[in-house]
Amino acid sequence: MQRSLPPLNALRAFEAAARLGSFKAAADALGVTHGAISQHVRLLEDRLRAPLFERHNRGVVLTSAARAYLAELSPAFDRLASATEHYGRDVSSALRVNAPSTFALRWLVPRLAKFQERFPGLKVRLETSNEGLEALQESYDVIIRGGPDTFYGYSATAFLSEDRLPVCSPALLDRLALRSVQDLKQHTLLHTLSLPRVWDDWLAKAGAADLKPNATLVLDHFYLTLQAALDGVGIAMGPTALVSNDLAEGRLLAPFDGPLLPARSYCAYLSEAAEKEPLPVAFRSWLGLEGNMARETHIKPKSRKRK
Repeated sequence: MQRSLPPLNALRAFEAAARLGSFKAAADALGVTHGAISQHVRLLEDRLRAPLFERHNRGVVLTSAARAYLAELSPAFDRLASATEHYGRDVSSALRVNAPSTFALRWLVPRLAKFQERFPGLKVRLETSNEGLEALQESYDVIIRGGPDTFYGYSATAFLSEDRLPVCSPALLDRLALRSVQDLKQHTLLHTLSLPRVWDDWLAKAGAADLKPNATLVLDHFYLTLQAALDGVGIAMGPTALVSNDLAEGRLLAPFDGPLLPARSYCAYLSEAAEKEPLPVAFRSWLGLEGNMARETHIKPKSRKRK
């Protein structure tokens, strides 16, 4: 149901004038002119169709109805101020992390419960973006991007390395064989818009730079590319850090033993201010521990070829 409320500035002007007993005092408190207070009060009186003050030569006096109105209005403003203060405190106490969407979905989010077990009660606010650090409009405690790159005012700490290799669903290999790299001519190669040369680089390293696939599908987000691979649409260049669970549990297969295409490491970027705060530093250290565990438990891809 739509609320029928007077203008907020008019309410603020009346509440301040009524509480302080003076239009001038209200003007000083709100940082506006005496005339602005008078105008807002007249606007509110017009809206209410009743006077709020009795005007006298020596000042203004609240009407009896206005005193009852003030008794309701002042606590409402107090609650608004308290709610705003609590919200600001809650937001400022949260650890703000920004990470690429696919990395957040497939690697970071499944591990966040471990971090929160170490810091019970801590609020983590995770936002996803693929923009560079210099393009972000807001400040964050920890920013995760590829690297390490150099940005003024930020430190970069690599915590997770990875390679890329072709991956596909078992169902796809059941339908169409992959005995050698040349058999990719019969398949659909899945590309991501932001990584246009990954397949070209891998094919060149595999000695098949001139290979033309049966079809090509380009998707705008990498998590869509991986989902298309899981659904048997085609073959994707999968980063080992993000597909290791799928390989271990058989949802994806690596049809070739190699070659592996090196990729950029994931890095935690902290501003100079964040470097002085314990929680961002602790989160960076935790990322390093998780990255080490991921490397230790990384499963070497095993080929599966259909005859």
